[in-house]
Amino acid sequence: MSERTKGIIDRFEGNVVVVEINGDTKDFPKDMFPTEAAVGDVIEIMGEQVKVLKGETQELRKQIEDLMGELWED
Repeated sequence: MSERTKGIIDRFEGNVVVVEINGDTKDFPKDMFPTEAAVGDVIEIMGEQVKVLKGETQELRKQIEDLMGELWED
């Protein structure tokens, strides 16, 4: 994976991080990820390096909160 790819961290399984990319999941070695990476973070994968996209993660969480709020409105 030499190109830049965006995904969302789905879960951690031991030394593996499961990332959702375009609706599919792919496993990556945990040691590729920054220690602050968490479930739900939007990430960018560049070869063997992973960067957490904090701004996009915050925006995604806000969108989810807004949707949940709409869902539970009376």
